[in-house]
Amino acid sequence: MKTFLLALCLLTFGCLVTPGASAQDDRMRLRVDVTLVQVNVAVTDSKGNYIRDLKPENFVVLEDNIPEKLATFEEGHDAPRIVLNPAAASSGGMGSMPGEKLARAGESNLFILFDTSNYMYRGFVFAQDSIADFVRSLEGVDRLALYSYSRDLTRVAPLTTDRSNVLRGVRETVAGDDAALYNGLLMTVKDAAPLSGRKAIVVFSNGPDNASLVPPEDIAELAQSTGTIIYMISTRQAQSEPISSAVFERITKTTGGKAYFAKDWKDERQAFASIRDDLAHLYAISYYPQFNPNRGFRKITVKLVGKDMQKYHIRTREGYRILRPSQGSIADVPTASSPQQ
Repeated sequence: MKTFLLALCLLTFGCLVTPGASAQDDRMRLRVDVTLVQVNVAVTDSKGNYIRDLKPENFVVLEDNIPEKLATFEEGHDAPRIVLNPAAASSGGMGSMPGEKLARAGESNLFILFDTSNYMYRGFVFAQDSIADFVRSLEGVDRLALYSYSRDLTRVAPLTTDRSNVLRGVRETVAGDDAALYNGLLMTVKDAAPLSGRKAIVVFSNGPDNASLVPPEDIAELAQSTGTIIYMISTRQAQSEPISSAVFERITKTTGGKAYFAKDWKDERQAFASIRDDLAHLYAISYYPQFNPNRGFRKITVKLVGKDMQKYHIRTREGYRILRPSQGSIADVPTASSPQQ
C-alpha cells in the first residue's frame, strides 16, 4: 500500500519525496528527485490506419540513447496502468505491478485557437460550423477551451467542462484586424504548460502571421518541453506561402501533432475529424529519466519491438528541454484579454 501511495504521489505531482525509516536513523533516508516525462505516441500502418491493442512491452523509449523503463501506460481514453514502481525506478529495479489501474493524474485538456483576423472574412461562417461540429463530436476530453486571435489573444471560453459555453463562444466570435498567430499560440501553450495529464492545442488559421513579436521556434521548444501536442488546420492561403506552410509543418511535427491544409470547408471538417480520431488512438507512456548529465535539449526516441512491429510508423515529439523554475517563459508577449463576464 505504501508503495502504491508513493507511486500515486509521484505520478500526480512529479514531486520530490524524502521517505525515512525513523528520526533516529537518518542513514536510512532515501531522497528521490524525479520528474515524470509523458510521451504521446501515434502508431499507424503504411495506409495510415491506427494500430490498437499494443502492450507496454512493445515499446522501447530512449532518451539521448539511454534506455528508459516505462512507469505508466495508457491507450486512447483508457485509464493509465502502472508499469513500474517509482521506488524501484530510482534503484534500477523493475518493480512491475501488471494490471494495476491508476486514477488519472490529470484531466485531458484541449485548447482550440481560432483565427479571427482579417484573413478570415471569407468562409468565416463555414469555419465556425466546422469548429462547432468538432466540439460536439469530441469524446474522452475532460475540459475544453476556445481562444481566438487577431492582433490580440482573447480567451473566449476558458478551460471548462461545459461544452455549451464553448459552442456559444464559437458563435460570438467576429473577424477583423491583423494576424498575430505566433503570439497567440505561445500564450496558449503557456496556459496549457502547467496542466497535468494529456494536453493538446488545435489551431485553425486562415493565413500567415503578419503581426507577431515572437519566433515560432520559441513555441515549438516550449510545447515540446511541456508535452503539449499542437495540431494546425490551415487553408490554401497559408499553403501558398512556402515559409508559413513550412513553419506549420515544423511546429506540429516536433510536438507529435500534424498539419492539415484544407482546400474548402469539407476539407476543414475532415481535418477536424482526423484530429479527433488521432486523440482517441494515442498511446500515452511515461517514464522517470535515468541519470543524464545533459541539461539542455534531450532527444526522445520511441521504437517498437516484437514480431512484425518494425513495419509500423511512429509519430511523437522529438524531445524536450529541461526548464528551470526561473524560466517561467521563453518569450514575453502582450497580455491576453478575456471576455467580459
